[in-house]
Amino acid sequence: MKRTLTLMMLVQLLGATETLSAALAMTLMLSVLLGVFAACMSPLRYRLEGTSALLASLMLAATLTSCADIVAQRWFLSWQQTSGLYMGLIALQCVALEYNGFFREPVVACFKRCARFGSFMLLIGGLRELLGHGTLGRGLSADWQGLVIFPQGLHLLTLVPGAFVLSGLLLAAHQAWTRRNPVIKETHRP
Repeated sequence: MKRTLTLMMLVQLLGATETLSAALAMTLMLSVLLGVFAACMSPLRYRLEGTSALLASLMLAATLTSCADIVAQRWFLSWQQTSGLYMGLIALQCVALEYNGFFREPVVACFKRCARFGSFMLLIGGLRELLGHGTLGRGLSADWQGLVIFPQGLHLLTLVPGAFVLSGLLLAAHQAWTRRNPVIKETHRP
């Protein structure tokens, strides 16, 4: 079941990180909603069990995500129009994380996992914007158009398949960096 959770997070990682500002907004929205969901579900967790706990977590997650979507429509309309589709997945992730016992782990462990995922979202968003558009920080402020690194980018990286390729390359680089090569001992055999 852990792989299913990872794959659900992959949808947001690839779809909602076209620019650094979109990745930052989705990371903030995800962290706030997960925190509020955990705080609200905490007193209910030990009083409900089975199907009633699942239904309560589903209702709570859907309510919180809908409220966050309304807030995003009111104050962050341009971001909500491009990433609003992925906000609905936050409710599904909250329910899946609750069902798998993520919120029963120590707070520090939960925070580390969320921070790791958030930093990976920001890394993917920054690299996609830098390599795909040729700018960095576009959309962070209405007055500032971003830092132009090179005028033409690799437009494949602005699309979801390009994000998938980029994340694969980053994971391969991470594995190559952290791999421990065993020392090969020579043996002399007749």
